[in-house]
Order: sequence, then C-alpha cells, then structure tokens
Amino acid sequence: MKKIEAIIRPEKLHDVKQSLDDLGIHGMNFTQVTGRGAQRGVVHQGRGGETVTVDMLPKVKLEVVVTDMVVDRAIEAIVRSARTGNIGDGKIFVIPVEEAIRVRTGERGEVAV
Repeated sequence: MKKIEAIIRPEKLHDVKQSLDDLGIHGMNFTQVTGRGAQRGVVHQGRGGETVTVDMLPKVKLEVVVTDMVVDRAIEAIVRSARTGNIGDGKIFVIPVEEAIRVRTGERGEVAV
C-alpha cells in the first residue's frame, strides 16, 4: 500500500476528487494549507506603484491510501485533473504504508483501505 500526498491548487480540488471517484477511490482527506514552492510566491503591483509580495499561497493537501496496483493510475488521475501548465500546479509524494486498520471492523491490510 502507498499513501499519496498531493499539494494542489484549491480551484482544482473538485476535478481531482471527481477523477479519483471515477477510479473507484472514494476514501480521501483534504486539508487547507499554505505554502510556497519554487515560485516563492507572487508579486502584486498595487496602486501608486507599490509592490506587495505574497510568499505563502493557499493550497490543498490531498491524502489518500491506495493499493500498490492502483498507485500509478491514481497519480495519473491527479496529474491530469490538477495540471494547468503554470508554475504552482503542485507536487505529489508517494509514501510506503506498512499497515492499515479499519477501526469499525478491525479489518487489516488492503481490505481496510
């Protein structure tokens, strides 16, 4: 099993969720986060020539645990639905998961996912 953590643009949340739903991946968590990447924020030109740098941008962190058989398809779905082609589209991290337990039933392993 793998945990996929994806940092995406907030406006792409619905598209990513729908793409994962279409794959049969329904269990997922989303968290509102702020951060910055290679772009190091954005510079806004204010009235009167004043510049304002916003270096912490709003993002959404998606967390989903999937079986090894589905990892590549899930990543492809996230990339396809989150990509705008612009700087700041986000990042995806894949982390090994040693164990999963469904609290309600006590089921363990892939059946708990």
